[in-house]
Amino acid sequence: MIWVLWSLTLLFTELSLLAFGGGNAILPEMQHQVVHVHHWLTAQEFSSLFAMAQAAPGPNMMIVPLIGWHVAGTAGLIVSSIAKFGPSSVITVYAMKFWKQVKDHPLRARFEKALKPITVGLVLVSGWLIASASAQNLLLGGIVIATAALGMFKKVHPLWVMLLGAVLGVCFL
Repeated sequence: MIWVLWSLTLLFTELSLLAFGGGNAILPEMQHQVVHVHHWLTAQEFSSLFAMAQAAPGPNMMIVPLIGWHVAGTAGLIVSSIAKFGPSSVITVYAMKFWKQVKDHPLRARFEKALKPITVGLVLVSGWLIASASAQNLLLGGIVIATAALGMFKKVHPLWVMLLGAVLGVCFL
């Protein structure tokens, strides 16, 4: 058990330090580590935990405590949460102090402009990983496409989209 907690700590500390651009930017690596390297979850289980985490109120990285809990119970939940949210929170406090000091520097705007497409790309990869694990048949693939279209083109509130997906799943699966 101690080795599992140590592995959770190392993994989520590393991911915390890599989470530049938001938590969703590290989802591909998190999924790879949790599913393919450590074999703690299947891709479908990871996708299900991600969906539950997104449905819950709070930060979009609520999947981290769920993974910790799934792997090692309450101790895993606590360890993974501290490891994921602690280091990045400390760095953010100090980075924001520095960021305010260079607010008028011309390189700051260029830096921000260069990071936007990287962040978007990482978020798209995250979406692709979750969608591919979730769409295990044509109906589920259709639900993925329909919900993405509703969110992108119709600006439907995500709760209504989730409710629609849940109803379709209950009725047709």
